[in-house]
Amino acid sequence: MKGRINNKLGEIQISSDIIAMYAGTTAVECFGIVGMAAVSMKDGLVKLLKRESLTHGITVEIQEDNHMTIDFHVIVAYGVSICAVADNLIENVKYKVEEFTGMEVDKINIYVEGVRVID
Repeated sequence: MKGRINNKLGEIQISSDIIAMYAGTTAVECFGIVGMAAVSMKDGLVKLLKRESLTHGITVEIQEDNHMTIDFHVIVAYGVSICAVADNLIENVKYKVEEFTGMEVDKINIYVEGVRVID
């Protein structure tokens, strides 16, 4: 579903893929996030996604009232507080996505799929 914003000149529609790309770009800039994860349902493997395919680790659901829920499947850096990283991710993504779209983010779910050591 697309987000719809009405103004005096007409209607603006924002695709959930665009919101996912923006949220993914914001997420990988956060401290402690190594990247997005793709989980293979067939064999249960988790792989780190490249920067150009960030949207595969993010799901955006937009309700009728232009409120959205965003799910992140992330890989975090070894040795960082997952709670602190998650709080930072939620705060940054919520602020930037709401500023970018003009729509409200109701919920952000974070699924930590793996931990990686960064050089």
